[in-house]
Amino acid sequence: MPELSWATVVTWLIDHGIRILIIVAVGAVLWFALNKFLPPVVRRGVARTKYKESKEGIEKRTNTLLSIFKGVGRVFIVMIGIMMVLSEVGVAVAPVLAGFGIVGIAIGFGAQYLIRDLIAGMFIIMENQYRVGDVARVADIAGLVEEVTLRKTVLRDLDGIVHHVPNGEIRTASNYTRHFARVNLDVSVAYGTDLDHAINVINRVGKELAEDEKWRKVIKSPPQVLRVNKLGDSGIDIKILGDVKPMEHWAVMGELRLRLKKAFDAEGIEIPWPHTKVYFGEPIPDFPRKED
Repeated sequence: MPELSWATVVTWLIDHGIRILIIVAVGAVLWFALNKFLPPVVRRGVARTKYKESKEGIEKRTNTLLSIFKGVGRVFIVMIGIMMVLSEVGVAVAPVLAGFGIVGIAIGFGAQYLIRDLIAGMFIIMENQYRVGDVARVADIAGLVEEVTLRKTVLRDLDGIVHHVPNGEIRTASNYTRHFARVNLDVSVAYGTDLDHAINVINRVGKELAEDEKWRKVIKSPPQVLRVNKLGDSGIDIKILGDVKPMEHWAVMGELRLRLKKAFDAEGIEIPWPHTKVYFGEPIPDFPRKED
């Protein structure tokens, strides 16, 4: 083993240390460039796509693509940098890569699910099925999309539970917040109600809500009566529809229910509830019949 001396160390640092510093510096510059120039490039690319997106939609898709591209780019920079540094310190990189290849072949037979997840993730991203910030149902799990990668989708449901769903497990993806959301509400009134009057009251309340200073920015079309939807056991169901901005339909429906209850109380319109008539042995009264 050659004797280690200060002169040897200085020579090594001159020959290899400067190169290592250059590799690290180049990696740092690439890392900075990735964070600096990638966002505007992706944002312009998303804005030019054929899909007509709102500002919120463009921001969601941009954030989703940025998280993926940055992750891939950082892994690439780190891996290339490590390989170059190992080469400078005298480690034979070729056998290491060959070893990785052998290991890859060995585990390739067990990586079918991973490959399936990656391919499914690519289609999810390319087809813009859902983005970070959307509310979606994937693999029978509904929640807020917190992260989308090539391998998995991360959802947080209303209970705050975080679900990690492999993309390969997703057969159907339902996006609740794409372009717009819809108020879809059934309101019941008693059978003795004047339906024309009830419909006028509902339409008036929906119009007032859409014109309210607080709510008009999120309502695209006022909630209005679509039809008499059902003759139920205890009352008549009236269908109400209206379009709002994504993720705002829950809040709008809550406010609409509150205003309808107050308006019905003021107008004397009864909201039915299940009830049963009970007879305790008394004879059922005879109703007059029209004689022939």
